Amino acid sequence: MIKKFLVERRSWILFFCIVQGLILLIGYLDSTLSFRSILYIVFVFFVIFTLFLVIRYNREFSFYQNLDDWDPIVGIDSLQEGKTPFEKMVESTLKQQHHFYLSEISRHATSVEQEKDELLSWIHEVKTPLTTMKLMIERVEDNKLKEQLMSEWLRVHLLLDQQLHQRRIPFMENDLFIEKVDLEKLLIPEIQSLKSWCFQKRIGFDMSFEVSEVYSDGKWLQFILRQILTNAVKYSENADIEIRSYQKNETVILEIQDYGRGIKEKDLSRIFEKGFTSTTDHRDHAATGMGLYLTKNATKPLKIHIDVQSTYGGGTIFTLTFPRKNDFLKLTSM
Repeated sequence: MIKKFLVERRSWILFFCIVQGLILLIGYLDSTLSFRSILYIVFVFFVIFTLFLVIRYNREFSFYQNLDDWDPIVGIDSLQEGKTPFEKMVESTLKQQHHFYLSEISRHATSVEQEKDELLSWIHEVKTPLTTMKLMIERVEDNKLKEQLMSEWLRVHLLLDQQLHQRRIPFMENDLFIEKVDLEKLLIPEIQSLKSWCFQKRIGFDMSFEVSEVYSDGKWLQFILRQILTNAVKYSENADIEIRSYQKNETVILEIQDYGRGIKEKDLSRIFEKGFTSTTDHRDHAATGMGLYLTKNATKPLKIHIDVQSTYGGGTIFTLTFPRKNDFLKLTSM
């Protein structure tokens, strides 16, 4: 801080040095003046100026040190009150800027919240005509056309579902209801909802449940399973998808394995990033890069550990490790 003070007051110091230099020069050139007396005067001025700088530093140090140590997170009220006119001007400017940004943040937060509510309302309104469309598609007699229409309907339905949950995830912890849920009962409706895709791509399911009951939120767990199953079906063809659960070290583990395209090793660490699709298969324009990102975010409040293993060209295994009962007790205390 001393160095910064001296740099800030370098014009004073330079002016003082020039003036003292001129006094010494005059005393040296003018023989009527005692040069020793001039040296004494310069020395006294130097001591006085040094004391002046020390006093000024002590008066200004407290305010500017407090400003340097100020943590914006704490708020503007933690700033020390200015004493000099310049310190008061700095303090006033900072407070005005702080209150301006607070009002801007509040305005934008209100705007975002309003947009979120409008989007949620729109999604719910769109669901009604979508349901009607599904009923109309089911009445189509041409089976091939019916499967194609149902497949496209399913894409729209899943994208809307993603948008709905994307808006809800930031407030997910307020929406949790932990209970004992049956994995098999959650998975079967999700598989049935994907049957149009499965028929088109000739995909079957092989399920084996050693343990089927876990502690979780049924609605959000169903969303997680939906995203993993959708990915498995999307990137598979002419192969079965294996679903199995078992118990290990007092925890229930669920594995969903497909034999589809797989994921390259360099992409594995990035598949849960927002917007990431693939570094190799850029032709897949239908991918949004949001499904697994939302899945990862949904598993955190539920204390579910998600892991993925994959071989490019050989398939992918998603592993969900559910919390123990003790972890569940901690979760319910939120």
